[in-house]
Amino acid sequence: MIEFINNLPKAELHLHIEGSFEPELMFKIAQRNNIKIPYKSIKEIEEAYKFSCLQDFLDIYYQGAGVLITEQDFYDLTYSYLQKCAAQNVKHTEIMFDPQTHTHRGITFETVIKGISKACKDAEENLNVSSLLIMSYLRHLSEEDAFKTLEQSLPFKHLITAVGLDSSEKGNPPSKFKNVFEASIKQGYIPVAHAGEEGDADYVWEALDLLKIKRIDHGNNSLQDANLIKEIIKRNLALTVCPLSNTALKVVDNLKDHPLKKMLELGLNITINSDDPAYFGGQVNQNYIETQKALNLSKSQIYLLAKNSFKYSFLSEEKKEIYLLQLDEYYNNNK
Repeated sequence: MIEFINNLPKAELHLHIEGSFEPELMFKIAQRNNIKIPYKSIKEIEEAYKFSCLQDFLDIYYQGAGVLITEQDFYDLTYSYLQKCAAQNVKHTEIMFDPQTHTHRGITFETVIKGISKACKDAEENLNVSSLLIMSYLRHLSEEDAFKTLEQSLPFKHLITAVGLDSSEKGNPPSKFKNVFEASIKQGYIPVAHAGEEGDADYVWEALDLLKIKRIDHGNNSLQDANLIKEIIKRNLALTVCPLSNTALKVVDNLKDHPLKKMLELGLNITINSDDPAYFGGQVNQNYIETQKALNLSKSQIYLLAKNSFKYSFLSEEKKEIYLLQLDEYYNNNK
């Protein structure tokens, strides 16, 4: 089963590039930029990557992001993640990035987007991994601040496919960002949002009805509301579920209690993703492997999860078809 998962063609649809920052690379970039971080060794950073809730994680996440200064830093961060994609047979990835995390530190939007997008271009040529970018608004900041980010993104619109909504969910409902999402859609961006990770089912309803999202990031708490489940299925929306993230942040106490299998049985379109792999103990293959073991998923269920990852990506129909044919061929030869 592990071999089956490792070689399975798949896409990753929920990945924060700042959350892929491995301790070794963080240490290297901090030294390169002569930035003092409160850790004396890579081991100390690894120890700090243990937390009990979303806010604990966010505190260290923003601290880590603080060593990213130059275009080269963003390039190195992104290319390192894309190399891991290639090694795991991730054929396509949809990368979220948080401009405000950096512009608030005086780093220009241009520096961030150029470094990330150049790495994506090089990875497509050198590693045969395709990617697209999702610009995420930080929900603990104001909608006015998100509007500034939207404005800053416009000269680079050709490099960005979608907009998202992340950071501290509780107390920051989707309705807070209704206007900026409306404006983003007018600019041609596809809307997605984190909803129902720590927030309840009402947040998912708001994301659907007010933000008009085309995909739900996390969405675990959708299960609180039978009508919401029906609505998600009716709208044919996918949920980008992140199992190891859920256990790391205590959204779920034990992987054996994860609702993913139940979600599949209810007919929801589920994908498996790593979220912030450097912090949550596993890249996407590790998420598949540990979830399969904990929930005793069958090969056909694993195949369905991989199929959904391509089907509910924002790739063109032609490209989806190419990847789905590769997946079907692999599955039929390895049932």
